[in-house]
Amino acid sequence: MKTLVFLVVLGISAFSYSQNLTIFNEEDQKPVKLAYISSLKPNKSIMTNENGSADISGFEGAELIYIQAPGFESMEKTFAQLKEADYKLFLKPLNFNLDAVTIAATRWRQNINDLPQKVERIKQSDNLFLNPQTAADLLGSSSKIFIQKSQQGGGSPMIRGFATNRLLYTVDGVRMNTAIFRSGNIQNVISMDPFATESMEVMMGPGSVNYGSDAIGGVMNINTLTPQLSTEDKPLIKGKAAARFSTANMEKTGHFDINVGWKKFAFVTSVSYWDFENLKQGAFGPDEYVKPYHVERIDSQDVVVYQDNKLEQAPSAYSQFNIMQKIRYKPGKNWNLEYGFHYSETSSYGRYDRHNRMKNGLPRYAEWYYGPQKWMMNNLSINHSGSNAVYDEMTLRIAQQSFAESRHSRNFNNKWLENNVERVDAYSANLDFKKGIGLKNTLFYGVEYVMNDVKSSGTTEDITSDIVNQGPSRYPNSKWHSISVYVNDEYRISEKFTLQAGIRYTYYILRSDFSNNKDFYPFPFETAELNNGALTGSIGFVYKPTKKWAIRANFGTAFRSPNVDDIGKIFDSEPGAIVVPNPDLKAEYAYSADLGITKVFGDIAKIELDGYYTYLDDALVRRDYQLNGQDSILYGGQMSKVQAIQNAANAYVYGVMFHAEFKLPKGFGIAADFNWQEGIEEMDDGSISASRHAAPIFGAGRFSYTYKNLKLEAYVNYQGGRIHDKLAVSEQGKDEIYAHDENGETYVPSWYTLNFKAMYTLWDQFHITAGIENITNVRYRPYSSGISGAGRNFIFGLSWTF
Repeated sequence: MKTLVFLVVLGISAFSYSQNLTIFNEEDQKPVKLAYISSLKPNKSIMTNENGSADISGFEGAELIYIQAPGFESMEKTFAQLKEADYKLFLKPLNFNLDAVTIAATRWRQNINDLPQKVERIKQSDNLFLNPQTAADLLGSSSKIFIQKSQQGGGSPMIRGFATNRLLYTVDGVRMNTAIFRSGNIQNVISMDPFATESMEVMMGPGSVNYGSDAIGGVMNINTLTPQLSTEDKPLIKGKAAARFSTANMEKTGHFDINVGWKKFAFVTSVSYWDFENLKQGAFGPDEYVKPYHVERIDSQDVVVYQDNKLEQAPSAYSQFNIMQKIRYKPGKNWNLEYGFHYSETSSYGRYDRHNRMKNGLPRYAEWYYGPQKWMMNNLSINHSGSNAVYDEMTLRIAQQSFAESRHSRNFNNKWLENNVERVDAYSANLDFKKGIGLKNTLFYGVEYVMNDVKSSGTTEDITSDIVNQGPSRYPNSKWHSISVYVNDEYRISEKFTLQAGIRYTYYILRSDFSNNKDFYPFPFETAELNNGALTGSIGFVYKPTKKWAIRANFGTAFRSPNVDDIGKIFDSEPGAIVVPNPDLKAEYAYSADLGITKVFGDIAKIELDGYYTYLDDALVRRDYQLNGQDSILYGGQMSKVQAIQNAANAYVYGVMFHAEFKLPKGFGIAADFNWQEGIEEMDDGSISASRHAAPIFGAGRFSYTYKNLKLEAYVNYQGGRIHDKLAVSEQGKDEIYAHDENGETYVPSWYTLNFKAMYTLWDQFHITAGIENITNVRYRPYSSGISGAGRNFIFGLSWTF
């Protein structure tokens, strides 16, 4: 079979265009896809397609051409040498290679170990074996990113002590954060389809120089499937079909994608559907996590119904579907145009943590659910390569996104259902340039414009008569603008030492109109406006004494400008507290230092150690407040303490990330990840509190075995505990989500799960996966989560690639 594949690809390359380079695995003669080909003069780069081929006609005359591929030894060749070899190249496989490719840091492809910041990359091949339920689970599978969940339909990443609107999400280079990203946990990442993901790249630490506001704790860059062109006269047709089932939530998942490519035109279509029933938790663990009942409406009354299975977490069921359509047109060797359409929609889903709240011995809520979460993106990307005085490569990205979300709640045996609906239309334009200056300097620079139009409405509905009245909205109707310019320079002082520095200026404008709530709240203002600027910068270096190890260091600043959620949100943060608008806000700034070391020992072991420290100044935090001189107001029928977001604190986070990986003889392997972080936040009275988004110790250990087409892995996931006094002050009163110690105080128990996965590949096309998660059936709840993780869970999957 391997020989046949080799001869077919070899035959294809023989009849293809004479300057198509085809790269093969030296051991099995299979084509190497997504190999990175680059040169400094001319300053160009390209990647191989599914057949391991790439048109390198634009590299003619290059002094040196660099060929890099994850898992293979890097090579340097002249164009003449490649021509002599009839444009065929064979790469030697390696267990460990410091040369990998990323586009996370500068919006352009770079060697991952030329970057002064830690970057975690999850490849498509990893995704095939990991077989995650959602994009949040895919991120969490790295064991370097902590995932919080308030309900099954969610997943809020925590990176280095930061989360939510202090992290930035991008999809195909387009900013996904909106002006209503909140400080509380968010679910937007589940809008991504893991089946349609080509790679995920997470840059740890500040990224404001290249991405602007919100990029304080890290940047999550999600790259979706790229339409592949054909390198021969007949079309390139490839695709994937997949199905998955799991027992803990009776998951039923299906996916199909297809790519059809000609020499100049290609498209890829992807469709996915998920259906999850209520999630069942484990049998052995804290009793506080068990809620053996749910509320049903029977004969016009709310009734507490006890379940046959007390481990079922109801309501937590939901479903989702995703559609993606991308079109690519390459009219010539220097131009590339891509259009992408993305659409995701969930069903309504219960916010499980709120259903755990009690009042007078009964559930506080009869209903508390999110309406369908909808996301749509239209993205046009135009890339041009051509050496001129201004740039070697230019990319223009124009995008339009629509977001829709809603919240619906009704108190137990109360006829009034409160509804809040939010819609955001986001528009963005990015113009990015790359320019090589001599053989040592590469300049990255560009401009960005972002506009968010926020529409918010509220109603109250009498469920007994269907009468609907206007109610208070969650946000003021608002427009948020951001205009930025940046420049970043990579200077290769020598083959061993690279320096990178950059600067960015952002001017942001926010205008909010509170008139939609004037009949409900006595605000002393009807409008609010913010106009301000933020200057951020970074400088760092990478030193590689040999090809086997690298030292990196970085100092950077980042910022988050106040958004609509900060300036104008109205919501109940906890029982007896109401958060109200505050128009007097400014940006918060972060100052961060990183130091990391990566060392490869032969081709047997790889060790990575990273330390970091981040100081947050003028932090936007929730604090007690007064509205018209009152410290409490009536909200939802309850007298509630008034709070608001304020620039009222300083905070700092420091920690260590450790990764070790060993390749043993006979196909065995061992890997381990360990993450420790400490976060401290200043309180109003001068005292200090733990930071809410600094997770306890967490990580994973893996033992794997690979033989031909079989891969097995036994692994443990774990999280440390946290006593009551070490919890953030804002978390200590959340009885509904935490366990209770012998004194009745909330705390976080430590936990670990034992797991096993297997994958077998038939004829290089069929992949059969099976696994058992949480073998010992423990009842556990990830830190700050409102829903427990799955109990013993049997997983079955089948995929077919063609």
